[in-house]
Amino acid sequence: MEWQPDEQGLQQVLQLLKDSQSPDTATQRAVQEKLEQLNQFPDFNNYLIFVLTSLKSEDEPTRSLSGLILKNNVKAHYQNFPPNVADFIKRECLNNIGDPSPLIRATIGILITTIASKGELQTWPELLPQLCNLLNSEDYNTCEGSFGALQKICEDSSELLDSDALNRPLNIMIPKFLQFFKHCSPKIRSHAIACVNQFIIGRAQALMDNIDTFIESLFALAGDEDSEVRKNVCRALVMLLEVRIDRLIPHMHSIIQYMLQRTQDPDENVALEACEFWLTLAEQPICKEALSGHLVQLIPILVNGMKYSEIDIILLKGDVEEDETIPDSEQDIKPRFHKSRTVTLQHEGGEGEEGEDIDEDEDDDDDTLSDWNLRKCSAAALDVLANVFREELLPHLLPLLKGLLFHPDWVIKESGILVLGAIAEGCMQGMVPYLPELIPHLIQCLCDKKALVRSIACWTLSRYAHWVVSQPPDAHLKPLMTELLKRILDGNKRVQEAACSAFATLEEEACTELVPYLSFILDTLVFAFGKYQHKNLLILYDAIGTLADSVGHHLNQPEYIQKLMPPLIAKWNELKDEDKDLFPLLECLSSVATALQSGFLPYCEPVYQRCVTLVQKTLAQAMMYSQQPDQYEAPDKDFMIVALDLLSGLAEGLGGHVDTLVARSNIMTLLFQCMQDTMPEVRQSSFALLGDLTKACFPHVKPCIAEFMPILGTNLNPEFISVCNNATWAIGEICMQMGVEMQPYIAMVLSQLVEIINRPNTPKTLLENTAITIGRLGYVCPQEVVYVFTEHSRCCAGEALYAVIYSLYIQLVNLLLL
Repeated sequence: MEWQPDEQGLQQVLQLLKDSQSPDTATQRAVQEKLEQLNQFPDFNNYLIFVLTSLKSEDEPTRSLSGLILKNNVKAHYQNFPPNVADFIKRECLNNIGDPSPLIRATIGILITTIASKGELQTWPELLPQLCNLLNSEDYNTCEGSFGALQKICEDSSELLDSDALNRPLNIMIPKFLQFFKHCSPKIRSHAIACVNQFIIGRAQALMDNIDTFIESLFALAGDEDSEVRKNVCRALVMLLEVRIDRLIPHMHSIIQYMLQRTQDPDENVALEACEFWLTLAEQPICKEALSGHLVQLIPILVNGMKYSEIDIILLKGDVEEDETIPDSEQDIKPRFHKSRTVTLQHEGGEGEEGEDIDEDEDDDDDTLSDWNLRKCSAAALDVLANVFREELLPHLLPLLKGLLFHPDWVIKESGILVLGAIAEGCMQGMVPYLPELIPHLIQCLCDKKALVRSIACWTLSRYAHWVVSQPPDAHLKPLMTELLKRILDGNKRVQEAACSAFATLEEEACTELVPYLSFILDTLVFAFGKYQHKNLLILYDAIGTLADSVGHHLNQPEYIQKLMPPLIAKWNELKDEDKDLFPLLECLSSVATALQSGFLPYCEPVYQRCVTLVQKTLAQAMMYSQQPDQYEAPDKDFMIVALDLLSGLAEGLGGHVDTLVARSNIMTLLFQCMQDTMPEVRQSSFALLGDLTKACFPHVKPCIAEFMPILGTNLNPEFISVCNNATWAIGEICMQMGVEMQPYIAMVLSQLVEIINRPNTPKTLLENTAITIGRLGYVCPQEVVYVFTEHSRCCAGEALYAVIYSLYIQLVNLLLL
């Protein structure tokens, strides 16, 4: 007998649904408690599906809300649903997929795909056949509801649908979907394309078997009047360009002409999908040949797309010039993730540097608009095309640029400055003759009355920082630095952020060229401490840390230390151990400690002790979590990583002065645990600290070598490049301190090091570190190294011999330079 609701129970559920729509916090809390109580009764879910599918007298938002609560219950507790409840819900979903309300149909579709994602595709065998059969219904609502559900299933379960586990249903579904490309309803056509699109990137065999039909069907829809259909056609062509370019090449001229039109589509969502085509095409070998004849049309379209839209300006508060006194809302502040320290041995006269396997994020010209939009996509497309065509792009761009850069409308002028920044990397050589005139104009734009113009000028000038620094300092560096420092103290928070980021880039390029201006720079940065709101304060730490990295020991002057350290230490004391603002501050202090060297001594003890405490706390939390995961939360290990990196900075900067701090702490015991952590980034930072402590205070490290060396040996795994790199570096430093006492450990590490150096595509930094470490091992224990190489050469004589020669050559250069 079919389940029927009890009237009293139904009214109780309906009242709960009404209350849950109340904005009152206390009511919401009571609703949440009531929901938790009702979830103890299995047939509560029957009431929810009944309200969604059968209670047509209720308003749609209440019915939909009932379905969404049920969806959450399915996600959290579906495995506990009694079989009769699960069957009732599934039956009701399929019987009501054609509800007259689009909102209810969509909610039922979400519910179906949520049930399917809980492993039910295998145990609900009638689902896909029934949904496919319902596509043939003459009732539009049934057809559309079924397609909506199928689209969600295709999005969530594309790999499973193309597997033997379900007997490859795509062999039936793909041809079925293709039939609906010609349906009279644009909504159905759009669903059909969207379903097939889910299987392009995965190269589903059923789609590859029908690829020509698919492409012909897309071409037939090229001029469709519905914007959603056009958007899905563009999306399909972009993905096909990536995976089946062979099928598009014969039609490439027509496709490019079509995409030129669609990139100017009045619907921005369509234009954005079309604009992605140029980004994808730029990565293809045929790009230059295919696009050369179309640049004259494409470049103006991309440039036009780089203007802020009216909505952008509203979202960015483009009419607000001064907002520095308005506190930041916490949701405006992106989560920050610490990048673990990567080190190299000093060689060929160079200092230790960041490994090239760490990718730096590109500065974004308007990252407050976090959503990908036409402006960003157009700028990115112009950037990649500039890298493909280089100076060949300029004849199409320069005539446009002059009109843009000096335009009276600030929106157009701003887009011109963005264009200039976007082409900086690819067209730099061709732009050099124009830069003596353009850079002063951009510096002038830093004083523009519109904040969005000032901020984009900061970003674009940072893209040309390398050229600026290559000129005599008085020509451009000094004026640029002066104006950027003024903008760091701008009244607009967005400009402050852009100026701080641009100044950090300038610091990296100028390095010691900034030494004569250090007092002026520090005055500005320290003044900003008292001026900045939360978000920009985090960026200010980066600018100070980069300054310390760039000028190094030149910062170690009493005057500079007195300016810089009090505000940093004040912030340090202000922050609690669990505050994530510690990440950028610790990173900053790590750079400052390394630069100040002995100048950091008055501040080192409390900083050192707190770092040790952070490591100890995190390890203790990790231990409690591993033993009782139900009672304790997993710790955020970034706190430990960033503390280890600051300890490395202290060891590197203070050298032998760190000895007494290490002697009075349990850091070696903690380091032993960190070196065995499951998280690669923790091990990476641990090995960096081990190497720095080895150099600074080896007597404290030496008693632990017998325990440490096997751990280092097991981490010589190039699958984790940065971990392997730092382990290799630490072995090299230990080797130079141990001398002949390194003998018992040669066999433990040397074979792995030889394998790394012979491995194809080993990154340059790891290759050099490995070569130098092998050379150092050979320097202190020549007989043992020769023996291992002799054994190794039996199976790969040529490679081993090359490794020996390369290693000894690098080591010889290293020793000569030292």
